[in-house]
Amino acid sequence: MLKAQEIETGLAQHYGSENLYKNRILKFNYTEGVKYMWESCEAYWLLIAISSHNRHEPFQVWQLEVEDHKAVLTMKEDTNEPLKVIQEIPYTDFPLNEIKLYLIDGILLLTSEY
Repeated sequence: MLKAQEIETGLAQHYGSENLYKNRILKFNYTEGVKYMWESCEAYWLLIAISSHNRHEPFQVWQLEVEDHKAVLTMKEDTNEPLKVIQEIPYTDFPLNEIKLYLIDGILLLTSEY
């Protein structure tokens, strides 16, 4: 697994995506930046967790916040809206303190790719 600073540097290089990726397990497609994130953070579980909630809102803001190897995954429809999903994760080795993703019309992307 890469160090947090290396991952953040790599994430900053993703500001658009020419390719979308599919997986039969997931209920959405995802961008090159999301693919980089889950590979470098070894966090495919995060995509599965998001998919497992099976939400239908056209615009979703997903955020994972990590502290002391525990995390909380949340979803809301927009920045100033109330939370629609709260999932506590009792243990994770996710290397970043937080990550925010958008799920827009069935495509999961980094906020920098929006």
